[in-house]
Amino acid sequence: MSYVIAGRAIKNEFLALGVLFGTGAIAYASTRGSSGAAKAKANEVKEGNFAPGTFSSSDEEAFIKKFIADAEKEEAGGHKV
Repeated sequence: MSYVIAGRAIKNEFLALGVLFGTGAIAYASTRGSSGAAKAKANEVKEGNFAPGTFSSSDEEAFIKKFIADAEKEEAGGHKV
């Protein structure tokens, strides 16, 4: 069996292969690594460089920085149960 597309007879096998190839190409393109912008952003967060204006108040900023510092001390000292 075949379908007529744009005036030409196209077999089912070719349509199936086209769908599979297209799906694979889209999956590859969407999971391909980025140019490095995401890695740079991850490094900024690790180093504690927060974007200005992300905190609603200076108290919130101080609390978050203290919490991160305490968590890093706890992680460096080992986990005690």
